[in-house]
Amino acid sequence: MNDTRIAAMKRRMSPVLRGVAMAAAIAVGVAGIGATVSPVRAQAKSSGGLPIIRDTEIENLLRDYAAPILRAAGLAKQNVRVVILNDRAFNAFVMDGRHIFINAGALFDAKTPNEVIGVLAHETGHLAGGHLQRLREELSRAQTASIAALLLGVGAAVAGARSGAAGDIAGAAIMGPQSVIQHSLLAYVRTQEDQADHAGVKFLNATHQSPRGMLELFKRLADESLYQSRYVDPYLQSHPMPAERLATLAQIAKASPYWNQKDSPELQLRHDMMRAKLSGFLERPETVAWRFPASDHGLPARYARAISAYRHSDLRGAIVQIDGLIQAQPGNPYFYELKGQALLESGKPTEAVTPLRHAAQLSHNAPLIDTLLAQAMVATNNTALAGEAVPLLKSALQRDSDISDAYVQLAMAYGRKGDLAEADLASAQAAFSRGDVMTARQLAARAKTRLRVGSPAWVRADDITNLQPPKQSIFHN
Repeated sequence: MNDTRIAAMKRRMSPVLRGVAMAAAIAVGVAGIGATVSPVRAQAKSSGGLPIIRDTEIENLLRDYAAPILRAAGLAKQNVRVVILNDRAFNAFVMDGRHIFINAGALFDAKTPNEVIGVLAHETGHLAGGHLQRLREELSRAQTASIAALLLGVGAAVAGARSGAAGDIAGAAIMGPQSVIQHSLLAYVRTQEDQADHAGVKFLNATHQSPRGMLELFKRLADESLYQSRYVDPYLQSHPMPAERLATLAQIAKASPYWNQKDSPELQLRHDMMRAKLSGFLERPETVAWRFPASDHGLPARYARAISAYRHSDLRGAIVQIDGLIQAQPGNPYFYELKGQALLESGKPTEAVTPLRHAAQLSHNAPLIDTLLAQAMVATNNTALAGEAVPLLKSALQRDSDISDAYVQLAMAYGRKGDLAEADLASAQAAFSRGDVMTARQLAARAKTRLRVGSPAWVRADDITNLQPPKQSIFHN
């Protein structure tokens, strides 16, 4: 959501509804803890105005972190995905029953796998506890109460007008009940956060993992916000105040029989590689050089420096460094992916195809890597390679329909082949995936004129032409 839309939403909501919406927004978060083209890969999608980072290496790691926790919570069959937002602030939250959102900042700040796993366990506690549905019910009750409070305030205003009372007395009569409602909602959310902490520790114990990371991370963040929290009304916090919450969490965490359980060296290395990758892609070169000086010969440091070099126009130096990484781990698909991406984004698509083929093979044709390989093939302007890209892209979309860029590449591949009908259909799907329903309908209508009536492609185009734009609400322009 852009700034203009946010401003319009605030203008059109009553003060009571703004308080309710604010409580809802806080409830799903863990701020302070509790609750283009993407820089890492060429995949981005809007989520509340924030771009989503798509990257096979990082997503696979987070999937491995979350899988045991979700099984312990009985959610393994719900296909819950961990989604990474390109935001440096520390935060993680849930907004529905199928996604856990985590900021890149949380991955930066978490020094061990166990710390991220603790955050995921906490968020899984929200999912398993049905907190979102219960919050919706609480918000519904709050809206009913807010309407009653507003009517009482209006009645007081009318009575004040008849008796000559000052208008601000009536205003206080209106705003007073709203304050009570807001405090009640936030107290309810604080209870949910405490419940999620307890559930998170329970899931960690069930999977023989330590809750130490959760406690230490929460404590570190609480210490950072301690100064600010001294001047904040505890009853306006969506989460328990740090000291209170940490004391409760410490008591149950330290009682765990797995308190001293450590992450394996292999998992710690994957975690360090993830943090290095995010640094290389998202941070300024001088920051990367400070975090990972040339004297550091570890694999994560070399990874970060190689990414930073290619991102900041030193292709020759980057390729030398990436080749060194490949020599160190010749079976690592992500080093080949990085080499191909660096070459492709530096205007050398033909040279990019070979390392990306290796990456696709070693990753067992991960959809994002297949999409990047197809992008390189299309960019060569080679008709034969464009033809090879089509089935790659179709397969990638069948396995991961959220790769919106794949539709763009598919349209270009069909265009290279001269198949204008399929190119129009893929362009329509690309427009729809980015939320441009009007353009999607126009392109689909044109595709229908070129497709055989009743064919599967014609049916897909017809479905798109019949789409209706989303209805307006008080939350949108």
